[in-house]
Amino acid sequence: MTANTIEEFEMDIGEQIKSLRLKQNIDRATLALRAGCSVSALKNLENGSGSTLHTLIAVVRALGRGDWLRNVAPMATISPLNMLKTGQTRQRARPSIK
Repeated sequence: MTANTIEEFEMDIGEQIKSLRLKQNIDRATLALRAGCSVSALKNLENGSGSTLHTLIAVVRALGRGDWLRNVAPMATISPLNMLKTGQTRQRARPSIK
């Protein structure tokens, strides 16, 4: 399934998390305890019916798949040479010109 809307992405991610949980033979109560979230928060995440970023990260880590998060936010390598070339990193976006 190709997710096009936010709701479809939520459903897709929820299905993947539920599938991984079942492959690891973990019930919802156990995973929720390991992740430090409520069973209802985990259920919402798995059903694609809304969740917080905190719950998503906690559940993914509890399932041992922190590598998934690196695909979303890869660790940047800091090079002093690149810093000299580019100057300081941006702290804000430029105002849009109308």
